Amino acid sequence: MKAERLAIPEVILFTPKVFEDYRGYYMESYSKRTMAEFGIDNVFVQDNHLRNLKKHTVRGIHFQNAPKAQAKLLRCTRGKILDIAVDLRKASPTYKQYVSVVLDDVKKQQIYIPRGFGHICMSLVDDTEVQYKVDELYEPKYDRAIAWNDPEIRIDWGDITPIVSEKDRNAPFLKDSDVNF
Repeated sequence: MKAERLAIPEVILFTPKVFEDYRGYYMESYSKRTMAEFGIDNVFVQDNHLRNLKKHTVRGIHFQNAPKAQAKLLRCTRGKILDIAVDLRKASPTYKQYVSVVLDDVKKQQIYIPRGFGHICMSLVDDTEVQYKVDELYEPKYDRAIAWNDPEIRIDWGDITPIVSEKDRNAPFLKDSDVNF
């Protein structure tokens, strides 16, 4: 597996070696050893799977507050998504900045998003699926969201009409949230 630190270096893009032939393909989708080589020692405790039926479905900016913050290891297993990690750590030099990558079922790349970051993704085609691991169980008490169109974070969505859930439509702006990183 190959790894690349992104513009916010704590966020890492992993590209697997894929062995393809006439039968299909094989790849290693997770390796504790490879993660450790990049200082990732999280113990993942829950796998999540989401499906977006329509292009331009936006989910996020989601996170869990401390002490139940989650690191994520995420990949797109069907279709293509724009995946974004937003630095919510107030003492960080990259606070309120984000990095984005396009993930798809062809390259099979994965993004590691550490604790202290919000996560948001948008489907770029109809019928996408995303699977991801987290290192802390879901805890509704700590579950949070920030508006997908927050004016301080300024994600450039281009000219789209997003499909968003009621939860995401009603999420507060960062300035009004209780993010505690």
